Amino acid sequence: MTAGAGTYWTPGTHILWRYRENGGEHVHIARPVTVVRDDPELLAVWLAPGTECVKPVLADGTPVHLEPLESRYTKPRTVQRDRWFGTGVLKVAEPGRPWSVWLFWEPGWRFKNWYVNLEQPLARWAGGVDSEDHFLDISVHPDRTWHWRDEDEFAQAQRDGLMDAATAGRVRVAGREAVEVIRAWGTPFADGWQNWRPDPSWTVPSLPEDWHRTPAHVSS
Repeated sequence: MTAGAGTYWTPGTHILWRYRENGGEHVHIARPVTVVRDDPELLAVWLAPGTECVKPVLADGTPVHLEPLESRYTKPRTVQRDRWFGTGVLKVAEPGRPWSVWLFWEPGWRFKNWYVNLEQPLARWAGGVDSEDHFLDISVHPDRTWHWRDEDEFAQAQRDGLMDAATAGRVRVAGREAVEVIRAWGTPFADGWQNWRPDPSWTVPSLPEDWHRTPAHVSS
């Protein structure tokens, strides 16, 4: 089932979870995922180990995270196909929230941590969901402690003009709101998702050739 207004994907459906480049309109991250749950309260998807994805790299092929911070966002980039390595990731998002929460495990399903990815609220389209990453993140540990992540990247993105002061202010507000949810141990932290396991019958989604297509509601 497609997920337009008032419709939802059934569990097991393959969709794309995508991010637009910062300061542009092109998609530079595309991850095929399997829908775990989709309803008015929550979208949960599974990113399986070994999934073929699209990720940004520098034009010379250098991985983004290996480039010094001072030039990480100003050097020319391209995208390349790659496999999601390591264990899988469960991504959970509440409609309209300016963040999603990702669950990570160590090998053998030993729960590692939650990761709050601050981003634009997910925009749904027939083939999946789109957002734009806002650089700043939060790690949340099983003992309920938490800490900010990537504050250096958040600051550098502002210096490089990828985020204006007004947007940065909204991201900081969103981060503080997320921290309040963490402190109150609200959804999804209290919901037992760390004990969830994927359906063994699920296949690994494939990356469609038109992974970068523009959603109809944007192009029309």
